Amino acid sequence: MTSQRLDDILLACFRVIPTPLRKALFTGLLRLFYHLSPRQRLIAAYNLCRAFPEKSDNEIIGIVRGVYRNMGIVAAEFFNIPRLTKENIGKFVEAEGLENCMQALAKGRGLLLFSAHFGNWELEAAATALLIKPAVVIYRPLDSPLLDHLVLRVRSATGNIPLRKEHAMRPMLRSLKNNEILGILIDQNVAWYEGVFVDYFGRPACTTDGLALLALHTEAPVLPAYMVRLPDGRYRLVFGPEVEVTRTGNQEADILANMQRFTKVIEQIVRRYPDQWLWVHQRWKTQRCQVRRKE
Repeated sequence: MTSQRLDDILLACFRVIPTPLRKALFTGLLRLFYHLSPRQRLIAAYNLCRAFPEKSDNEIIGIVRGVYRNMGIVAAEFFNIPRLTKENIGKFVEAEGLENCMQALAKGRGLLLFSAHFGNWELEAAATALLIKPAVVIYRPLDSPLLDHLVLRVRSATGNIPLRKEHAMRPMLRSLKNNEILGILIDQNVAWYEGVFVDYFGRPACTTDGLALLALHTEAPVLPAYMVRLPDGRYRLVFGPEVEVTRTGNQEADILANMQRFTKVIEQIVRRYPDQWLWVHQRWKTQRCQVRRKE
């Protein structure tokens, strides 16, 4: 049986389940995982305690539960993405700041759109393709070839072009030269040799430097984007104003300054809606001492 046939079967199986029931199913599974996997739960709680020392234990636990609920909803809604169109996207998503993207694209140098694993980041990419135009989206392959093929198929259903992280620099430069949108998530931990350490919630977090490198090399405008879930279950997709890029001629210093500025934007968003970010991720795993050991 081909991978495409397996994808068809999996998509059909989940689509036949009404969305409200599917959400209940996935949030229930994540609630079960919350209780059965203390390691991830403790990672989230520890990260939140360090980020919000002013919050009580009950508040921290409430946010952690919200994080698991958010992951369940993202998984449940993932199977709806192939059915989204320009005609029906407005039923699920309201957009704010579209003019920021249009003004950036009018410069003809492409658009660097950075975001995070926040809200429903999968739906965010699909909605961007339908509301503006398809984007080139950087991703890291999953360990399971079957799941990876399924995820890629869904991610490309609205026209987006997934691009593997490895050896992606030349295709990324080409896409910006063609005035395309390039989407990059910058909120994940990377190895010390893949990025720079910037302040994130008061702690040094090793962060990819690719966004700053591209911005300095191409002079493409850089904009933040995020999708927040509203109380009624719909979403607001926000495209922020263009972020100023520091260019002093000292590349090392400029990369650090710009990645700090971009990361601060992400932090401000997460502070407003902490239960919609992926706190179970070991964001601060890479330590400065690892650099010294290697040297």
